Amino acid sequence: MSATRIPLFPLGLVLFPGQAVPLHIFEPRYRLMTRQCIETRSAFGIVYVRDDNLAQTGCSAMIVKTLNEYEDGRSDILAVGQKAFHLIRTHTDKAYFEADVEYLIEDFSGIDAGVSEEVIKLYEQCHGVLYDEDPPPFEDEGGTSLAYFVAAELPLDVAFRQTLLESRAEAERQRRLAARLTEWYPQLQKRDHVRGKAAGNGHGAL
Repeated sequence: MSATRIPLFPLGLVLFPGQAVPLHIFEPRYRLMTRQCIETRSAFGIVYVRDDNLAQTGCSAMIVKTLNEYEDGRSDILAVGQKAFHLIRTHTDKAYFEADVEYLIEDFSGIDAGVSEEVIKLYEQCHGVLYDEDPPPFEDEGGTSLAYFVAAELPLDVAFRQTLLESRAEAERQRRLAARLTEWYPQLQKRDHVRGKAAGNGHGAL
């Protein structure tokens, strides 16, 4: 597959295909980048960076809406993840980073329906404990990643999110996610129970 050159936006987050993310744009170079992406209706890449180390797998994004524009040039935008990519090389000849990337093919073969059902169940349970409300439902439109959807809706740690993005097989992503949520859910229940007891003690008798 041939390489494509796109603007690159290193951030301390992991974006998944299909996930919407609001971004506050304040640096002049990224004001320029996002303005050009809006004008040309072109994608840019979001890639996780930590301690100046770029992850080798990122996700392209399209700006779908400008939420706010400020007098000093800053803006708030809404971007939606498009496709996972592998980083080939970066370029620094412009004010902002660019990169040659290779878009990756998703593998939806071999998905275990039982694992999918377990992921959905655990997702609903974890979301209920965290937010005390029903979670947004997963709408399977064919070729849509359940793992990406669930991971986008829950506050999972960034390193784990990156491992999901790097996995090309949906079956493997779902197995990893099921294992992580199986471990996480009891911890959330315990934390919620302790928080409830603390709140009760605060309003109880002396």
